[in-house]
Amino acid sequence: MCALTLADHQPRQPQPAPDPQLFLQTVPRTLVHRASVAEVLVTGLRDGGQDTFVVGAQWPRGHSYYRAADGRRHDPMLLGECIRQAVLLISHEGMRISLGHHFFSHTTSYEVDPDGARLADRPADIVLTARLAGIKRRGTAVGGFEAAVDCHREGRLIGHGTMTMTCVPKATYRRLRGGRADARAPRPTAAPVPPGTVGRREESDVVLAGTGVEGVWSLRVDPDHPVLFDHPVDHVPGMVVMEAARQAALAALGRPDGLATGCAITFERFVEFGVACLVTAGTPVTHGDGRHTLPVRFTQEDVTVASAEVTLWTGR
Repeated sequence: MCALTLADHQPRQPQPAPDPQLFLQTVPRTLVHRASVAEVLVTGLRDGGQDTFVVGAQWPRGHSYYRAADGRRHDPMLLGECIRQAVLLISHEGMRISLGHHFFSHTTSYEVDPDGARLADRPADIVLTARLAGIKRRGTAVGGFEAAVDCHREGRLIGHGTMTMTCVPKATYRRLRGGRADARAPRPTAAPVPPGTVGRREESDVVLAGTGVEGVWSLRVDPDHPVLFDHPVDHVPGMVVMEAARQAALAALGRPDGLATGCAITFERFVEFGVACLVTAGTPVTHGDGRHTLPVRFTQEDVTVASAEVTLWTGR
């Protein structure tokens, strides 16, 4: 996203008033479905009325996984993770959805202004204003909703995003998943692509393996990764799919130093463990402001399971 695009984006809610209480400490890790306290980014919640919630979050100056290749900015994918955590926090604390429920997203997106992601001499305090719509209810229970999120930093709009999700009780989820409800990821056997081609330094952080076909990779997941697999799950997490889309876009464009300022993903079905998943990058479209957009498709057994559009910024 460029500054012009942000200028054209009309915030869905007025700019939230500063509230230092939103940033005193991280919320309990169980509320955002994290095992590690270190991976909790959201720090507070305030009810804004009329199905609107204000969420505090903090972007650290250094993160073990989410870091920009140029070393001068926060990784914009932090917003994607913050939206995920904010939606879960709102679900449990704002909508009173049980901690025992299972959640799955249908769509998710984020966009960030590169200037708004610049590193400073302290962590970035982020205010997320989330407006809920399409709330589905089963009696008094909430079964899902859409969230449109505006992201402010120091009073300035620097990004926005969305998420649509469904939540179901544990028993319902197990019926939906059938024999895959207890699936676990096997350890990877395929070698990763060179880390430097996808904006990474360590092989362990690479989620793509080569196929010998230009623009096509296989998804490579490592259940021992401390961030991407913070806790056991029965399918490939959405943030892993988003990371694979980013790495595929960087490799396809040949700009591993590019900044993934935006990504929008639609999940057609669960991305399953134990089934080969091909990641295919389409033709990039270059814009005049340093941005490039690329489609990325995920297929298992010749069926599209997810599709993404990644925006890379290669300016300075």
